[in-house]
Amino acid sequence: MSSLDTSDAEPVRATVRNPRWSSSVKDWAHAALDTVLERAAGTHAAVGTRFPLYADSTSGEWVTTSRGSWTGGFWAGLLWLRALRSGERADRSAATETTARLASWVNTDTSTRGLILWYGTALASGPGNDTAAAALRETAARACLADFDHELGLLPWGSAFGGPRLVARVDGVPGVVPLLATGREPASSSAAQRHLNTHLTRWRTAEAGTPAWAWADDAWVPCAQPRPGWSRGRAWLLLALADASWYLDPGYLLDAAALTGADQPLVPPAEDNADAPADTSAAAIEAVALLKLAAAQQIPRFSSAFRSRATKIIRLLATRYLSGPGEPEPTGRLMGGCYDYDRGLATTHELIWGDFFFALALAIQTGLVTPFDS
Repeated sequence: MSSLDTSDAEPVRATVRNPRWSSSVKDWAHAALDTVLERAAGTHAAVGTRFPLYADSTSGEWVTTSRGSWTGGFWAGLLWLRALRSGERADRSAATETTARLASWVNTDTSTRGLILWYGTALASGPGNDTAAAALRETAARACLADFDHELGLLPWGSAFGGPRLVARVDGVPGVVPLLATGREPASSSAAQRHLNTHLTRWRTAEAGTPAWAWADDAWVPCAQPRPGWSRGRAWLLLALADASWYLDPGYLLDAAALTGADQPLVPPAEDNADAPADTSAAAIEAVALLKLAAAQQIPRFSSAFRSRATKIIRLLATRYLSGPGEPEPTGRLMGGCYDYDRGLATTHELIWGDFFFALALAIQTGLVTPFDS
């Protein structure tokens, strides 16, 4: 993302109890999940009704927003994972209240409604069995369908974060695909497929892997930002393809397989630049996508390959990038996330979407949720 509603941003400090966790624990995935969710508990106590965005790499101090920006659904989803893990009524109430506050995004002109309103409601309306969240998700699906541009074949990026409205950005694909694909309106599923296919075509056109295109003078023109080589571009598209292979057509598994490979680093650089830092948030997104692909894939050797790479990513994040005992408080932070390298914004930080997707990958790995619960 290159734009953000941080006009009201303010830092807050989250501290948590230091959990007894290390990479040598036999059941490392359970231990890692517990420490990430304990961090979430401390974050919730610190931010109250605001939404955490990214945290300082040294102090753990969060920058927050009032409405959640494009990441609000990840915070709600993380709270639902905490509620599902603990079974505590107070944790469920916190998750329910946070999800309800996402309703203000339903009619906002942005395709990041997929990120906000799918990931903020899926765990709630699925394993969380929250009827209000289920209703919100369906309302969001209808709103996105109503705003679908049938001439261009996509839900436009929109005007909510500034810049041109008619843009196809790859981070406007995940979330939108399952949101529309599971919608009750007759045209919803076909809109999901057209939305994904339009972005797939753009990804493969001209310089392969261009993550953003603007519609101008009756033609698609590559945007200057983000550039090809952006770490989350491939990860976001892979996640959308994983959901599409489950909700729309298993043929999308072939498209997903083309985006994976042993030559891809487990934790990619934030940009195609020798000086760019790593981006653990992209790795966490990919891990979830791979676990979903493994569940959707019917050929055992391919399923095993997807699952094996996902496990390698998760284990690396847990042992190398997750703060634990013996390190400065607070523990349970997924470090090494890069928000926006070109702008110098949160380049080596804890990112709320990194925390969420890492926790979700661990939750799938440990059986807390199934791959398509979220």
